[in-house]
Amino acid sequence: MVDTAPARQLELECYPMTARPPDLVPGRQSRNWMDAFISRHPYRCLPLNMANTTGWEILCPFGFSAEWNGGPRQEDIVITPDRPQHDLDHFVTSHFSRGVLTMHPQYLFRTPPGWGMMCSGSPNHVKDGIQPLVGLIETDWLPFPFTMNWIFTRPGRVTFERGEPFCFINLIEHKKVEQFQPVIRTLQSNPVMKGQFEAWNRARTDFNQRLASGDPDAAKEAWQRYYFKGEVPEDLGAAPATHSNKRRLKSPRVG
Repeated sequence: MVDTAPARQLELECYPMTARPPDLVPGRQSRNWMDAFISRHPYRCLPLNMANTTGWEILCPFGFSAEWNGGPRQEDIVITPDRPQHDLDHFVTSHFSRGVLTMHPQYLFRTPPGWGMMCSGSPNHVKDGIQPLVGLIETDWLPFPFTMNWIFTRPGRVTFERGEPFCFINLIEHKKVEQFQPVIRTLQSNPVMKGQFEAWNRARTDFNQRLASGDPDAAKEAWQRYYFKGEVPEDLGAAPATHSNKRRLKSPRVG
């Protein structure tokens, strides 16, 4: 008997801590460095696209620069907004010292029981000279907000543009990870998977050889789409119906 009951809707409760908190939007697929490639080749990589869009971005409400002289003190980072901001310290500060830049998402989040929040920089969003730190927060009970922190990788100056993501949030049932037992097995112990891999490997090798030799059909095809389309070569199996090649997260609503 097929269960036709509608799935229970999960809610990520977002409580603004200020009158005008930063914008919170579904993760966006585009990246400047991906756009710069000929024919935007990186967008053919489904894992990149899915990572970019599996979560929500919190955006800078204004642009600013931050410069670190390499010293260990709080005052060794100088923060300069693009335009005067009376509440600058409410958003970005030098709090932890030693080259750590602290930003405030300005939301208090609540997740369903068992769900935590992974807080990081946006996946594959590259910034030279500064690195986002990653935190896992138990937002199913925590009654106060957290900060988003970046650490300079060397003395220098970095900029954050207005509308640029400074924080990326994703949800995870983190306790369930502890139930997994990694098990190392030989590929021969799984004949079906072995056959599928070998079929893919043959098809991949043949395609690359034809592409390198200038075969017009291979050049026209440009790239293989097995994973993107959810296919397995030579009918040795099929990807599950749950295969996704596009993420569609919901925008916040007022509740």
